[in-house]
Order: sequence, then structure tokens, then C-alpha cells
Amino acid sequence: MSEPLLSHRPLGRTGLFISPLCVGGAPLGDMPETFAFSAPEENALATIRAAFASTINFLDTAAAYGDGESERRIGKVIKENGGLPSGFVLATKADRCLQTGDFSGEQIKRSIEGSLLRLGLDRLQYVYIHDPEHTTFENVMGPGGPLEMLKNFKDQGVIDHIGISGGPIQMLIRYVETGEFSAVETHNRYTLLNRSAEPLLDVASRLGVAVINAAPYGSGMLAKGPDAYARYAYSDAPPLLLERARSFAKVCQEHDVPLAAAALQFSMRDPRVTSTVVGMTKPERVAQTLELASYPIPSELWHVLDAIGFDTDDPEANRFT
Repeated sequence: MSEPLLSHRPLGRTGLFISPLCVGGAPLGDMPETFAFSAPEENALATIRAAFASTINFLDTAAAYGDGESERRIGKVIKENGGLPSGFVLATKADRCLQTGDFSGEQIKRSIEGSLLRLGLDRLQYVYIHDPEHTTFENVMGPGGPLEMLKNFKDQGVIDHIGISGGPIQMLIRYVETGEFSAVETHNRYTLLNRSAEPLLDVASRLGVAVINAAPYGSGMLAKGPDAYARYAYSDAPPLLLERARSFAKVCQEHDVPLAAAALQFSMRDPRVTSTVVGMTKPERVAQTLELASYPIPSELWHVLDAIGFDTDDPEANRFT
């Protein structure tokens, strides 16, 4: 995996080039209710500084992460740095109101204005519409809706590019097929344990839409190990998933490969995936992740891992019920 780390890849048809690794900003927002751990500000700031100094040139955040805290912290480091590092790509997400559920065009306008303020920028390179599963396709795509609002910002030069980021795969495919989005971000659905995003990867690849694959560790289990972190996709993991994860860990150990390296490279080695998003909250994780990305993995290991099996169901099907 060392070669891809040296070369940046085109982000769809945007003209932007990004590293195949992306620093995920969700845990930087200090979201213990989601991740079951906290991220003190000093750790978060040091992590962002380490990312800016590394060969990774892609950072992913959202207005909603920590109710704006992720963006605020990133904004602090951007300010002390005198701006984003040259060639760096920052993506954020326009969000519904987490208090009221409002997903109107006006709310998206407020979300963008808040992001600009917190990040200390006058222009956003990349903005996703975030978690549209909390509204309807008709609302997002209709007159005066979120997409139209983002296109207005684009016409004004405030936003450069627009993507879609969310959960349910068939929903994301429907958005991708409109041709309105240059990238689609999926999370927890293309990992060693869950491959429900396969159809999305195929459609996006066919249409020239970049796939950004987030949470390759299933929100932590495949990095820390199933016994240390028995959660997947922000919820307690079911028994079969834990059993499979233990089998993956055992097989990886037999091949002298860290489970985290196999989990990360599973995503990075797929030509349909443009960049893989890894959440980080400690500065040393940046270098460690780069090491995992280039760790030598014998080709036969992939066949053994595949044979253990994986889910193809939505891992969040019952999360909000």
C-alpha cells in the first residue's frame, strides 16, 4: 500500500486531488455519546496540527460534529497556521437542526454560515448534504431545498463542490444517480465486517462519482479489537459480529498482521474507493495510521478473511428505532 500513499487521487471530476487517507473530524468534536470516549481540546488541536504536517491532505468534518465543536477546533488550527496548508482539501457537511430536525433550505443556509464562521474561512472547498435519511428525497432535491441552497452558494463562489453523505445505501444510490453530486460518502458499510455498500461502490464507479469510505474500523472495533471495544456503527455489536471480529483478529495474528492494518487496507486497496476516512483524536495516530496503510499484507490473507464471512445488511437498521 505504500505506492498509493505517495500519489494523490482525483476527487471525482472536481479537479481536486486528495490523499487516499483522510482524517475524520467527528471524534475531534468530543462526542462521547457517539464514540463512548471523550476528546479533550488540546489532544484534538495537536491531532489537527499533526494532520496538517503529514502527507495526508484531506480532512473531513461536519457542522453537527459536537454541535460545531469539531469545526471550531479545526478553525483554531487553521487560524494559527495562517490558513489551510497549500494543497490541502477540507470537506464539511451541511446539517439539519439537531434540536428541531429542520432540514429546510433556510436551515442549510444557517448551517453553511455557521461553518464559515467556526472554520474562519470565506469559502468552503467541499460540502456534503449530511444524513438525508432524516428528511425526504423530494425535500432535498426540490425547489428552495437543501441542494438548491448549496447551488446558490456555489454560484456566489462560497462553495466549490457539492456531495452527499449518509447511511442507507439505496437512498445514496438514488442521490448519486441524479448526477448532481461529485462525491458520495458512506460509513460503516464497507468494512471487513459489513459490505452492504457494494452496490453503491459499483454505481458510483460507473458514473465517475468519487466514493469516500468512512469508518473502516466500524467506529473502532476493528482498530481496538472486539474485546476492547465491543461496538459497531455507534451501537453495541451483536454476538455474530463479535464472533467474526474475533476470528479476523485470530487469523491476522497468525499472519503477523495487525487487525487494524487489514481493516484499513481492505478499504484502501479497492479501486472504487477514492479515500478512506479514519477518525483520530491523538496526534500520534496520524503517523500510526500511515504505518498501518503501508504494512505488508500477504495476498492469501484476504482469501482467508473473506471466507470467515461478512454482513450485507444495514448496520444501523435499528439504531434510530
